[in-house]
Amino acid sequence: MAVLEAAKGIMRASGNMNQWVNGYPSHEVIETDIARGHGFVVEDAGRLVAYFAFIPSPEPTYAKIYNGAWLEDTLPYHVVHRIGSLPDAHGIFASVMDWCFAHDPNIRIDTHRDNTIMRHCIEKCGFRYCGIIYLLDGAERLAYQKKC
Repeated sequence: MAVLEAAKGIMRASGNMNQWVNGYPSHEVIETDIARGHGFVVEDAGRLVAYFAFIPSPEPTYAKIYNGAWLEDTLPYHVVHRIGSLPDAHGIFASVMDWCFAHDPNIRIDTHRDNTIMRHCIEKCGFRYCGIIYLLDGAERLAYQKKC
């Protein structure tokens, strides 16, 4: 959880005050990811530096997309959620995506409009903006997809 708390600090420092609030992601969410085989850590020289969830479709909040369309909407896909790293860990997003695409060529991801760091990483990795999705609590997210 220290990794995710550090990631929240990075978000807040960059002006993203509205994502990962009210205790999210909780210990229970992370434990559920891991119990289902969807939670992964990144280590560097034996040190835990990042966490992410890699979840097979369908993602319920992706069923409806607004102001756009998915690049491809008939094939199975995986979703990357809850990616976060320590502030001194570099190249994490690219490494995580390399691992994810080695397991599935069709990946979707979303982020908060204010998460400029994540948006930059997503776009730099070649994801295409597809539109807006809404979380179960009604919060808006920008949705992206990349199909190799």
